[in-house]
Amino acid sequence: MNPPRHYLQFKDFTREEYQHVFDRTRWIKDKFKRYEPYHPLFDRTLVMIFEKASTRTRLSFEAGMQQLGGSAIYLNTRDSQLGRGEPVEDAAQVISRMSDVVMIRTFEQDIIERFAANSRVPVINGLTNEYHPCQILADIYTFIEHRGSIQGKTVAWIGDSNNMCNTWLQAAELLDFNVHVSTPPGYEVEPERAGLYGTGHFEQFADPMDACKGADLVTTDVWTSMGFEAENDERMKDFADWCVDAEMMAAARQHAVFMHCLPAHRGEEVTAEVIDGVQSVVWDEAENRLHAQKALMEYLVLGKVED
Repeated sequence: MNPPRHYLQFKDFTREEYQHVFDRTRWIKDKFKRYEPYHPLFDRTLVMIFEKASTRTRLSFEAGMQQLGGSAIYLNTRDSQLGRGEPVEDAAQVISRMSDVVMIRTFEQDIIERFAANSRVPVINGLTNEYHPCQILADIYTFIEHRGSIQGKTVAWIGDSNNMCNTWLQAAELLDFNVHVSTPPGYEVEPERAGLYGTGHFEQFADPMDACKGADLVTTDVWTSMGFEAENDERMKDFADWCVDAEMMAAARQHAVFMHCLPAHRGEEVTAEVIDGVQSVVWDEAENRLHAQKALMEYLVLGKVED
């Protein structure tokens, strides 16, 4: 029995594998839009384990697995033995014997790494404190859909150097584009935490306006991520000048797009004028979680499928 492929960080796939997944995303989405059934995962089961709250992650994985012909089972750690102290390793042994693929949305990356090390089936990172690879998978596909290849392009990340930022930095190294990062003092990128093996594809800027200059994509996230709520008041003050507004978008390239993984707080990390404006592609970005993750699950469970 060959060891399963997991998707725990963006750098777990090669550039060629991403090209395949993006091609499959386009094909699968086109089938969906034409109401043509496609059930390659008939009689397969996805187990979704949630320790962090979710809207888009649960909906996109659950609907996606059903659209691929399989079934999805929702487990919240509060309602399972995992929430009562069962070792992650033991849970992985059992759950992976009763399912075909597992998605986990949790806190520390170590939890999902330990689960994957004891799983007989593919494990997908639905979000951890350190990384959010499924979101960046969908974001890059959305950029390709609107603007073509992301290779050589520039992404401006404005705000907290969180799991989204870390994953953008991994993606830039792998897919050969650049990331301009601007964070308030004290919130800068930590290359080791980001899991970087090189630093040639990103540059840090003290001024968010400078980071946006020449960008093809401007993106941000909430100022206070899940698990950091105690810092909320302090962050509101520290991040006050890091709100993506029309002036920042004007500094980017004329055809730049704006992205946000949602949920968004208008008037904090982004103005309503920007997120609801003509450059915003956030709703396509949200929908593409569904299609990109279908392509991801197809690849992890079945390997390379051709049209």
